[in-house]
Amino acid sequence: MLGKKQTKFIFVTGGVLSGIGKGIFAASVGNILKNRGFSVNIQKLDPYLNFDSGTLNPGEHGEVFVTDDGAETDLDLGHYERFTGVNLTKKSSIMSGQIYSKVFEDERSGKYLGKTVQVIPHLTNKIQEVVLDAAKGFDIHIAEIGGTVGDFEGLHFVEAIRQMKRRVGAENVLYAHLVYLPYLEASKEIKTKPAQNSIRDLLRAGIHPDIIGARCDRNMNQEHISKIALFSDVDEEAVAPLPYVKSVYEVPGNLEEAGLGSYICKKLELKNAKPQKNGWEKFVQNTRTAKGVVKVGLVAKYLSNEDTYKSVNESLKFAFAAHQKNVKIVWIDAEELEKKGTDQLKDLAGIVIPGGFGNRGTEGKIMAARYARENNIPYLGLCLGMQIAVIEFARNVLAWPSATSGEFDAKSKSQVIHIMPEQRKNMDEANYGATMRLGAYPCVLDKKSKSYKLYGSEKISERHRHRYEFNNDYRDEFIENGMLLAGLSPNHHLVEIVEVPDHKFYVASQFHPEFKSRPDVPHPLFLGFAEACLDSSADKKTVIKKIISKRQKAAV
Repeated sequence: MLGKKQTKFIFVTGGVLSGIGKGIFAASVGNILKNRGFSVNIQKLDPYLNFDSGTLNPGEHGEVFVTDDGAETDLDLGHYERFTGVNLTKKSSIMSGQIYSKVFEDERSGKYLGKTVQVIPHLTNKIQEVVLDAAKGFDIHIAEIGGTVGDFEGLHFVEAIRQMKRRVGAENVLYAHLVYLPYLEASKEIKTKPAQNSIRDLLRAGIHPDIIGARCDRNMNQEHISKIALFSDVDEEAVAPLPYVKSVYEVPGNLEEAGLGSYICKKLELKNAKPQKNGWEKFVQNTRTAKGVVKVGLVAKYLSNEDTYKSVNESLKFAFAAHQKNVKIVWIDAEELEKKGTDQLKDLAGIVIPGGFGNRGTEGKIMAARYARENNIPYLGLCLGMQIAVIEFARNVLAWPSATSGEFDAKSKSQVIHIMPEQRKNMDEANYGATMRLGAYPCVLDKKSKSYKLYGSEKISERHRHRYEFNNDYRDEFIENGMLLAGLSPNHHLVEIVEVPDHKFYVASQFHPEFKSRPDVPHPLFLGFAEACLDSSADKKTVIKKIISKRQKAAV
């Protein structure tokens, strides 16, 4: 819409405390602007000194989200993609470790011509360069700064975005700041003082906010809005209330209703196009009117953080909402399953085993996969969940009790899951990371498979994050005993999907389908799993056909 004009920039910061929803806010702003016809890109600028999210503990930091081009990123990129429908790239995930690394490389190669290398201008210039590079070709670029204003580790990012007004023009930059308004039960009042202090911290850093996102667990009144506007020196219409909502997917609609979309267009001198109608409203309505609850078990080992399997949880919600049903995800500790048996699986409508690494809890997962297969309970295996399905099938159908993965037992001679010979070349310590299969890879589906019927296409592309593969030495035995290799790489060398054809729904993928599921366009495998968890009906099949058609048109 902007043609050759300068890209507009929206920088999102936060204060008071972490976890107040900057990612959801940034994603929601992207949603409403994209819905007005603008091309939008989103980027996370994370103060952590890690190079990327690949080595972060999911139990502490949440899931690692993977892009098509193989970047291991913060889970906020999952929010961005789900809210905007845009497939992001590695340029959208920047950590301090990457910035420092680039500056060190330039210094070692003599690019600074012997000058003293400093945070300003060298580090801040490098940050601006990666922001400008990611923004190329888009009407609007949104960048979220991780952490809170005032954190020592994030000062270089705050200073870099402050300078952006001079670099691209004040009329092309907008600053949005999120604050938290606590409610004191003793006095029955919402307090704005923490928000005021946070805004002062931002002003001290030289940034005057244009928009204030006011997060509060209670409904704010006009008095609170006026007070925040006064202390932050913004228009009252620039204060966007962010009250508690049952679903984060209601936030874009609430912000649009509050007039934020029109205000942003006015501030950035954009043509104020009217919001377009899309499937988002239908999805939100389905979540509100859904009747009945379906219990699905998620058998895993990282249970200390609700964000560990964020994309899996959201994908299940999307799929069941399409059927106008609520899903209750029951977290089942795989290690507890090993100790106490499978009784806790009896009341479940379906079982999901997500991705993961390491040996801990794998025997419990194998027990769950066997229970699902033998009791005709819908099973969806994701990455490690596929490898578990293969091991379980080998042990209990092929009668190979010692079948395992090379990841679990490197000395075993019964590795039905293993490191492929060509991968072993990179197994020395220096190149161990090169054995990972990361990002999008093509897959060809067997036309007799459930997967083919769900996708509605023979050729697909899905995202991977794993090191171990199906051992091709045993292919014939699996096929002869009833397992369908439903999806293969184009050269037929890699097994991507396995199925048990005579089962109600027993599908497991080597890739992570959850990374490409969207609220208004649920992923086919999750949609098929949800249908299998419900009683079959013509209406439910119609739902799947409609979404397959929409997915093909959108080419998500």
